[in-house]
Amino acid sequence: MATTYTFDVFSSLDGWGGIRGGDWGGYWGKQGPELLAHRLAQYATDQRMIFGRNTYQAFTQMLESDTEEAIRDPWVTRMVSLPATVVSTTLAGPLDWRDATLANGDAVDVVAALKQESDVPLRSHGSLSMNRALMAAGLVDRIQLTIFPVITGRTGDDPIFQGAADFDLEMIESRTLDGRIQELVYQPRLHG
Repeated sequence: MATTYTFDVFSSLDGWGGIRGGDWGGYWGKQGPELLAHRLAQYATDQRMIFGRNTYQAFTQMLESDTEEAIRDPWVTRMVSLPATVVSTTLAGPLDWRDATLANGDAVDVVAALKQESDVPLRSHGSLSMNRALMAAGLVDRIQLTIFPVITGRTGDDPIFQGAADFDLEMIESRTLDGRIQELVYQPRLHG
């Protein structure tokens, strides 16, 4: 029996997954206690994280810059403690992640096998190009899109769905966090 795979991603209202330059700060400076508690609850259950090379390297750089674990948000600390698979054709081990496995190969093949073998749900936070390929292959069961109330037209970086296939989305859940952040959960189906 196949397990579920969730593509979990943060976005500005105009569809950017990150920023280059500017003075926004993490979460575009809009996080609040409700968002942080909700994220911690989502990461409290057993699951396996899936990262592409770029996101894995970005996370390890960010975590290296934290001088004290206490300054990290609790959900990030929990995410780092979960088992992870890093998919790459260019990285070599060992990985700088407590319980990470390097899977050399095509992400579609790796995730298809993991979905069949894993006893726990799979989740990927970020890893945009990898997740677009997984969506096109029909391997993403849920897109969890958290939209922050900002437009980053000048400083936006990493367009989330640019170059993706066309999809119809069925809404599974929606919620407002801290009175301003939207979390939308969809089941994607290739259009056509």
